[in-house]
Amino acid sequence: MATAIPHRIACIRHPFGGRQVSLAQNKIGNRNVCFAKASSELHLDLKVETLLDSVKWDDKGLAVAIAQNVDTGAILMQGFVNRDALAKTISSRKATFFSRSRSSLWTKGETSMNFINVHDIFLDCDRDSIIYLGKPDGPTCHTGAETCYYTSVFDHLRDPPIREQQQALTSLYSLESTISERKAEMEAAQNQKPSWTKKLLADPVLLCSKIREEANELAQTLLENEDKSRTASEMADLLYHAMVLLIIKAVKMEEVFEVLRKRFSQSGIEEKNSRRPSSHS
Repeated sequence: MATAIPHRIACIRHPFGGRQVSLAQNKIGNRNVCFAKASSELHLDLKVETLLDSVKWDDKGLAVAIAQNVDTGAILMQGFVNRDALAKTISSRKATFFSRSRSSLWTKGETSMNFINVHDIFLDCDRDSIIYLGKPDGPTCHTGAETCYYTSVFDHLRDPPIREQQQALTSLYSLESTISERKAEMEAAQNQKPSWTKKLLADPVLLCSKIREEANELAQTLLENEDKSRTASEMADLLYHAMVLLIIKAVKMEEVFEVLRKRFSQSGIEEKNSRRPSSHS
């Protein structure tokens, strides 16, 4: 009878992507035999190396890296990366930078636990600037602010200057912020100047009737073949009224966009079927 050769299997982590390489050690011959689980993993390693070679690192081996919220588009922070920092980000999917003051890698969130979970990475046309497109676990700025960008230059240059901090927001999120401010004014009994937004916030029945009305008017622009500007106008009306409802329900637009993003890989029919209540016999 043939004697089985005793062996043990261990796993080691590959520096790119956490892929595992199996290590079989033959006790009789005391020889280590390493083999890749799949040749595609080695091919991917070569592709990562090629990509890292293509980046135009400066004379210190660095490039600018900007972290951007995948759902809101907000610019979260800017840092610097070297070859190892970018490689670690590719493998860990956590935004990693190079600290010029400490001369070492650091992963955003390693102390605060507010990691930036990277969904994709983009290089600019000159390959000397990088975007980490990701989802933050919490505030990005060390001050506790959502992003590191909250000082408006134009507000500062006004006479007199406006000292109030404000996030760098796109039009959509500026509208969301304004609606939230009107709600806060109502709850604090401050600034009782009447406004349409406050009227909607105070009257859910009126708000719901306006949402139905605006949705119907938007649909009519298609049925009656109205021009593009009319469609854009009606969509703006519907979006505004819907956002008032979201504020009442304490739902952020970021949450809506996150839901949409997660549906990208799922067909609309499958998604709708998954929401149907199960039938009970």
